[in-house]
Amino acid sequence: MKEIILVRHAKSDWGNALLPDFERPLNERGKKDAPVMGERLRKRMPSVDAFISSPARRARKTATFFAKAYGLDKTAVRLIDELYEPSVNNFVHVISTLDDALSTVVIFSHNNGITDFANSLTNARIDNMPTCGIFAVKVMTGQWKEFMSAEKAFDFFDSPKAEL
Repeated sequence: MKEIILVRHAKSDWGNALLPDFERPLNERGKKDAPVMGERLRKRMPSVDAFISSPARRARKTATFFAKAYGLDKTAVRLIDELYEPSVNNFVHVISTLDDALSTVVIFSHNNGITDFANSLTNARIDNMPTCGIFAVKVMTGQWKEFMSAEKAFDFFDSPKAEL
């Protein structure tokens, strides 16, 4: 069995209208939420095999906060261009080419793509993946290349505003 954990980047800063979208940083709330959510994920899932992120600044930084909760530094985060402004097919391609030695993978990306992808996986639906929201799915396969055809089951959802 494999597990995919989707994370939308934490809240970003829109204060500088001249800054390209790709370079937008996290705002203060994002910098507060990301470490908290990283720790909540670590408590729920003590072992994660890989952190994979969009290279956009806000996604990278969110992934770095999560990696830090696992005692890792930013070099543990693998950046993949396809996860910036992603389609469902981008996610499928990234996942289906993962190394089979990886069992639990956390993927950091953006809306609308991450919501669309989450909704394509199981009968569990989410209207809009919130910033720093986590959507986890179990995949009944031993090989990532079988990801799309494998049976999938919703595991859990969490967000900064969720009651614990």
